[in-house]
Amino acid sequence: MRRRALLGTALLASVVGPGLGAGIARAADPGPSVTRTGTTTLDTQAIFFVSYDGLVNNNSFQKNGLLTYKGYQYAVWYTADRNAVVGRRALGATTWSTVRVGHTLRYNDSHNVISMGVSRTDGRLHLNMDSHSDGFTYVKSVAGLLDNPAGLSWTASRFGAPQSTLDGLALTSQFTYPQFISTPEGRLQLSYRVAVSGNGRNALAEYDGTRWTNLGEWTSSTGTYTSEHGSSTARNMYLHGIDYDRNGRLHAMFTWREQNNAVMCNSGGITNHDTGYVYSDDRGRTWRNNAGTVVGTTGSSDSADRVSVTDAGLVVDPLNPDHSLMNQESQFIDTAGRPHAIISYVPGRFGQCTTNYVANRTANGRAFLVRKSASGPWQKTEIPVPLNSSQRTKLVMDKYNNAYAIFPFGRIAGASAASGHTDWRILFDGAGLNAFGEVVIDETRIAQDNVLSVMYQEKSSGTTPSALRVVDFRLPA
Repeated sequence: MRRRALLGTALLASVVGPGLGAGIARAADPGPSVTRTGTTTLDTQAIFFVSYDGLVNNNSFQKNGLLTYKGYQYAVWYTADRNAVVGRRALGATTWSTVRVGHTLRYNDSHNVISMGVSRTDGRLHLNMDSHSDGFTYVKSVAGLLDNPAGLSWTASRFGAPQSTLDGLALTSQFTYPQFISTPEGRLQLSYRVAVSGNGRNALAEYDGTRWTNLGEWTSSTGTYTSEHGSSTARNMYLHGIDYDRNGRLHAMFTWREQNNAVMCNSGGITNHDTGYVYSDDRGRTWRNNAGTVVGTTGSSDSADRVSVTDAGLVVDPLNPDHSLMNQESQFIDTAGRPHAIISYVPGRFGQCTTNYVANRTANGRAFLVRKSASGPWQKTEIPVPLNSSQRTKLVMDKYNNAYAIFPFGRIAGASAASGHTDWRILFDGAGLNAFGEVVIDETRIAQDNVLSVMYQEKSSGTTPSALRVVDFRLPA
């Protein structure tokens, strides 16, 4: 397909202003609540260095740094001596068993996270790590390890040697942001970025239980984006998430980052703009906009046939690059298959031009829930909690479709489905955690035993190691 004109009108139906816990009547289902049930320690001396305002063990965009499968929970991190470690515990257990997988962190770069995935076809655990616009390291377990956790010992011998390819499949020399996703059939897909920030493309690979296949790139970095200040001819799509719903639809909400700073009012900001949405009903082979029109084909050799900034119907919440919009924030799919995302930026009431990305977001940044409503139109609600941070907020939803925003420092706010997710209120203020900033969420555990697990690292200074912990909260039954 060829390029279409950029959609000029917002698909967003309404914007709801801040209101902390407004007295809106609830339906029969319970509203959001969290009950802290315990904290466990992964490592008393995990590696600590601040890079890009974050930590390598707790960048919220890693999918998954914490996951649950068949009654066991798994976590990954780097130790003080830079070793990559994977731990596991039976759900409810207070101690973790750990294994070093034979790789050491190369650079003090917080992008070089460890991400996990499970291939249900053969019961393997997969790890991809230590990559930021260069090579990656890949490790996988023996078959069946996750299918029989109680019967198989947790030892290094259960894992293969570290590789620089996916079992011989070389993807790209400029690889970043590994995210594993499981298909409804039990295959495992790997989402990743090719090339660099401001001029990169999203791509997919797939493991069928026997071998990896590169499905190819599905976004384009080309095309012209023009703001009121100037134009840019290169960019990349940053994903807020990529997730299957229970019916097999693959959802991806995103923002664009332009290469040319000329699109901004001030060079101290960041070139992220707009919130967009695409989906796929054929396991990521073709992509459709909100209206159902095909806008991209994965693996096409013609960049014009991949999702581009100039495609119509992508933008569901328009925002120019002057508000320090965060990239890679958070996405969650509710039980009805509707996508929701948390985005954050400096609202216009604090000014129409951010001049210092970190300082302005810390002072005046706010998070918003952007969601597809039951009637179809997109809606947006401000979450009335100051960020007090330049960093990201995570989103999860319980079985009643109540929404939970997990802010930097481990603070949690919730909003009920009955209110249309407008009655946000603080449920946990982070007291006692001493968390540094962003946190990692176990997105998979909630559906299995109704518990929200949050991995966080304690504050430190310089490069002094600090404790890495998991705190558990029971959600409404």
